[in-house]
Amino acid sequence: MKIKTISRSEEDYTRERNQDVIKVHRNLDPALRPMAGAVEYQRALNAVKLERVFAKPFVGSLHGHSDGLTCMAKSPFRLNCLVSGASDGEIRVWDVAQKAMVRQLLGHSGAVAGVCVAPHGDACVSAGADSTVRLWRIQEEETDIGGKQQQPQQVYEGQHAFRGVDHHYQKELFVTAGPSVQVWDHNRSEPVSSFTWGSDSVTSVRCNPAEVEVLATSGSDRSVCLYDLRMGTPTRKLVMMNKTNAICWNPREPLNFTIANEDCNLYSYDMRKLDMAKCVHEDFVSAVMDVDFSPTGQEFVAGSYDRTVRIFPHTSGHSREVYHTKRMQRVFCVKFSNDGGYVLSGSEDMNVRIWKAHASQQLGTMLPRERQKAAYSQALVGRYRHLSEVKRIERHRHVPKPVVKAHRTRRDMLDSEARRKRQRQAHATPGTLATPPARKAKIVNVLE
Repeated sequence: MKIKTISRSEEDYTRERNQDVIKVHRNLDPALRPMAGAVEYQRALNAVKLERVFAKPFVGSLHGHSDGLTCMAKSPFRLNCLVSGASDGEIRVWDVAQKAMVRQLLGHSGAVAGVCVAPHGDACVSAGADSTVRLWRIQEEETDIGGKQQQPQQVYEGQHAFRGVDHHYQKELFVTAGPSVQVWDHNRSEPVSSFTWGSDSVTSVRCNPAEVEVLATSGSDRSVCLYDLRMGTPTRKLVMMNKTNAICWNPREPLNFTIANEDCNLYSYDMRKLDMAKCVHEDFVSAVMDVDFSPTGQEFVAGSYDRTVRIFPHTSGHSREVYHTKRMQRVFCVKFSNDGGYVLSGSEDMNVRIWKAHASQQLGTMLPRERQKAAYSQALVGRYRHLSEVKRIERHRHVPKPVVKAHRTRRDMLDSEARRKRQRQAHATPGTLATPPARKAKIVNVLE
């Protein structure tokens, strides 16, 4: 009698060393697993449900200010350094990891309108409503916790109140916003150059981190102006229907920037084509006060007067995350951490709040198997995101009741306006009434 046996070589299934990968042979024929698609879908559904169960974004708060926060700045040199300014003129340097104050910078007699940190990380510049700009020295290594008071190293006197300040990314220059745009040198008491272009007051200024000689400003005349320090003149000007509160450049796409507008929206532009926005970012129900990009350039965070903080993908018209608390009041400044893992918000309730950029992300050190499991779950959710059940669970968020009511009211107003436009167009002569797209509707003029 002949007997058929299965013969296997032991060398094909054993490891010579512990570091070798175990060889596993699988038959990938889909006919052998007819339920593989259903099993994978159920895994995706469970993964998105667990993501919402473990979504606890709030990490902690930095408290101690005696008035509402107006501005914040992060140090490009140190990951845990944050500088915040308040309406009473007080500036504090924080150790974010320890959630403790390191320095207390006293000198301004009015509200701090803007603050920025030099690229080398050992200097801080603040501009205030008391018509002064102050240069502070911040030590490279802060080891003492407790709030040691410090006086400014240099004071620059201006003729008018300042509205904002930002530092050059390579040189010892900083730019202030006020009645005009002024460029200052650390070693001079008078501005090096000054720019004006038809605006009563410049409300904010932001330097480009990649094209370092280019800067953008927003004015009280609803304009956004671009300047080139090499030419010494303004280059382009965009006039919109509503005022712009803040500007932020994309760190990975040097020609693109995003503005926070009073009409509850954010607009992303290419500086070469200002006649049309690249994207309109919606979801807020009140004026957007500040915006800041992630170091990856793939998403940005924005804070609004409606007491919420939202995170947007840079190519999406709607937010992927919204943060709020019962005690948080109107948000005036927001920042992304330098590692892209956290978001910081400052509001008028005198607190700086720390949030996770991904609400369900596990803090602390993760084992390799945990990282692999998290990546697998994320890939599953991304694969089945288009299905209705997964989409509904992933997009569902609890927001405060006033925000829900304001959103409904705003939606009714927009629908009513759209209905009136359709009726006018239906009863007008064909071709006389043109409806501009949403990316062009808010643009009044573009000047060269």
